[in-house]
Amino acid sequence: MSLNHYRLLGRSGLRVSPLSLGTMTFGSDWGWGADDAEARRIFDAYVERGGNFIDTSVNYTNGASEQILGRFAKPIRDRLILATKYTMARDPANINSGGNHRFNLVRSVETSLRQLDTDRIDLLYVHAWDFTARPDEVMRALDDLVRAGKVLYLGICNTPAWRVAELQTLADLRGWSPLVALQIEYSLVERTVEHELMPMAQAMGLGVLPWSPLGGGILTGKYSAADLSDENGAEVSSSRKGVIASTGHLNQRALDIAAVVGEVAREVEASASQVAIAWTLRHPAVVSPIIGARTAAQALDNLGALDLRFTDDQLQRLAQASAIAPIFPERFIGRPMAQQLIFGTSALTPR
Repeated sequence: MSLNHYRLLGRSGLRVSPLSLGTMTFGSDWGWGADDAEARRIFDAYVERGGNFIDTSVNYTNGASEQILGRFAKPIRDRLILATKYTMARDPANINSGGNHRFNLVRSVETSLRQLDTDRIDLLYVHAWDFTARPDEVMRALDDLVRAGKVLYLGICNTPAWRVAELQTLADLRGWSPLVALQIEYSLVERTVEHELMPMAQAMGLGVLPWSPLGGGILTGKYSAADLSDENGAEVSSSRKGVIASTGHLNQRALDIAAVVGEVAREVEASASQVAIAWTLRHPAVVSPIIGARTAAQALDNLGALDLRFTDDQLQRLAQASAIAPIFPERFIGRPMAQQLIFGTSALTPR
């Protein structure tokens, strides 16, 4: 694979690169991002190799991410697919500057259009479900923006599978614009999405865009037992270590998985980052993992994941190290007794 071997995004006809460039690191407002010059080098490294799919959000680095990306993208705007998100509060003191409701959606999209200095958003995500807005309010409001030409395609992030299925079914029944993308955390340290979100995405026509395929950086091997932390503050931490700790990944299990990733990396003569990203690409629901970087060197290293191939033994070791326990009803239905009760003693080849 290479960045210009494009893939279709979900049920849409949109063609996107097999790795998406994440720009949460564009801007230093949060204390650990890339300045304009380094962000420019990261952007150029991605685009010059055929990359066309770039991810941001209205609130990343307090809006600086969209502003920086907008400046870089403007000369080649029609070559790029710009994806951004709404939901997260732009003003913590204003209760209506966050959430899924129509008021925040419209104001957030207007803010993103200004910050990106563009006439449309190619892909707009619901950033997270807030469990307060009605599904019909959200999907109708999103459809209105598509009909107005301000947004072209729709996606959703960080939402339970049952709610996404409800939203997609509602859109189909009402003739509203459907969701075509699902952005969720997915990596060797976060595989629980394989229970319901991944199968739902495949059944409902959503392409999966994994965020944090490096497990917040822990799969790179740069953390040790001395770094273990359960820090969980409400503010965005001013250090990358603090951000990772707040996701719950700085634990011993994650370090054990990272150790196996490191072993495989040495065998295939690649970086641990490349191994972790390449592993996510193997799932049939995954369209384009989102790679973030603070330096151009990190970005170039991540792009090398497209060249990796694993042996069956290496895949088995990675799978065993990161295995997740089944949940109900799979825990029951998948056992021999239940399978025989369903299918009898005959063999059936699944689709």
